[in-house]
Amino acid sequence: MILEIKVVTNAGKNEIKREGDKYKVYITSPAVDGKANKKLIEFLAGHFGVRKSSVFIKTGIKSRRKIIWINEQ
Repeated sequence: MILEIKVVTNAGKNEIKREGDKYKVYITSPAVDGKANKKLIEFLAGHFGVRKSSVFIKTGIKSRRKIIWINEQ
């Protein structure tokens, strides 16, 4: 599964909202030293019921807009 997302850091709680064919993901972690990316992977893995090792950031490591690949095997 491939997701196009926009990340909002320093949010009040971790949550995901669908906006058309894209997602907006709110993460409580700050965008410092990769903390938000790590929390994003943990959150998406839990939300979609897969292992953290099955979630990959394909593009947008240093951007709010990211393309995420989730291996559902």
